[in-house]
Amino acid sequence: MQRIVPSRTPTPEAASRLDISVARIEAATRLIDPVFLNTPQYVDETLCRALGRQILVKVETANPLRCFKGRGADVLMSRFRPGQRVVCASTGNFGAAIAYAGRRHGVSVDVFAPADVNAVKRARMEAFGARVTPVGRDSAECQEAARSHAAATPGCVFIQDGEDPAIAEGAGTIGVELLRSGPIDTIILPVGDGALIAGVACWIKAHSPTTLVVGVCAHGAPCMALSWRAGRPVSTERSDTIAEGIEVRSPIAESVARLRVLVDEMVLVEDRDLLEAMGLAAQTLGLLLEPSGAAGLAAIQVQICRGSASISIIIRSTESRTPI
Repeated sequence: MQRIVPSRTPTPEAASRLDISVARIEAATRLIDPVFLNTPQYVDETLCRALGRQILVKVETANPLRCFKGRGADVLMSRFRPGQRVVCASTGNFGAAIAYAGRRHGVSVDVFAPADVNAVKRARMEAFGARVTPVGRDSAECQEAARSHAAATPGCVFIQDGEDPAIAEGAGTIGVELLRSGPIDTIILPVGDGALIAGVACWIKAHSPTTLVVGVCAHGAPCMALSWRAGRPVSTERSDTIAEGIEVRSPIAESVARLRVLVDEMVLVEDRDLLEAMGLAAQTLGLLLEPSGAAGLAAIQVQICRGSASISIIIRSTESRTPI
């Protein structure tokens, strides 16, 4: 595990200039499809005993997508008129969320996915009505292909996970629900494009400013952590991790700006840590997670937040091609 240290501390004035809004997060609680809201959150005694911490688990897998991304996607897609066509890039979860929300709002969806896209995730995207085109080695190459498609297709809008504030604000409704359980010392969230942690942190910092917000990236895909430290987007030439759900090598400037202000700490975990955390989740929670969904557990297992009495983690996705 590697801790990333910021080059400077953001000022309080920076928070007031963010493009995400506590008021819009609150409004999103009334807009999002109820199937994604009020997901289970509880203290699992077996997990607490194994980690030596009081752990509040929030399970974002009990929905049609098996992950949290339906919240932000529903908010974003509600802004499009019926008949609109959109295109995005995805390793699976974001594409499925956009397809599901697009079907609900009458919007047609194209998804560019890696050539080796998870077959289960591809089937889910297509089941929700998306047209999936496998192309490229990783998320960055898929983004380029999706942008080119939008530019060449009249009336087609390119959308990128983590870019539009509506995506983060939808994810921020998780923070609303978490604080209903009472005070939390530390919240640990996986970081891919950054929408989840930005939205949750926006709400948490407004209503529980002493709560520590920690982001977790894969050691083989560290660009968001490096960008957070530098205060600007820092791309990497390649990414190499089993955690496809948080595999990013070209960060989004808007997302980096949000994380810089709202996130207290970023850590990197090795793939072996993710595998161990997946095994722990299976043994204690009875959940078969994909590697990105186990990132929070992995961070706790490698001993971050030693002084925290209560920690909340987000269990975010369940479909994996990685054996435990």
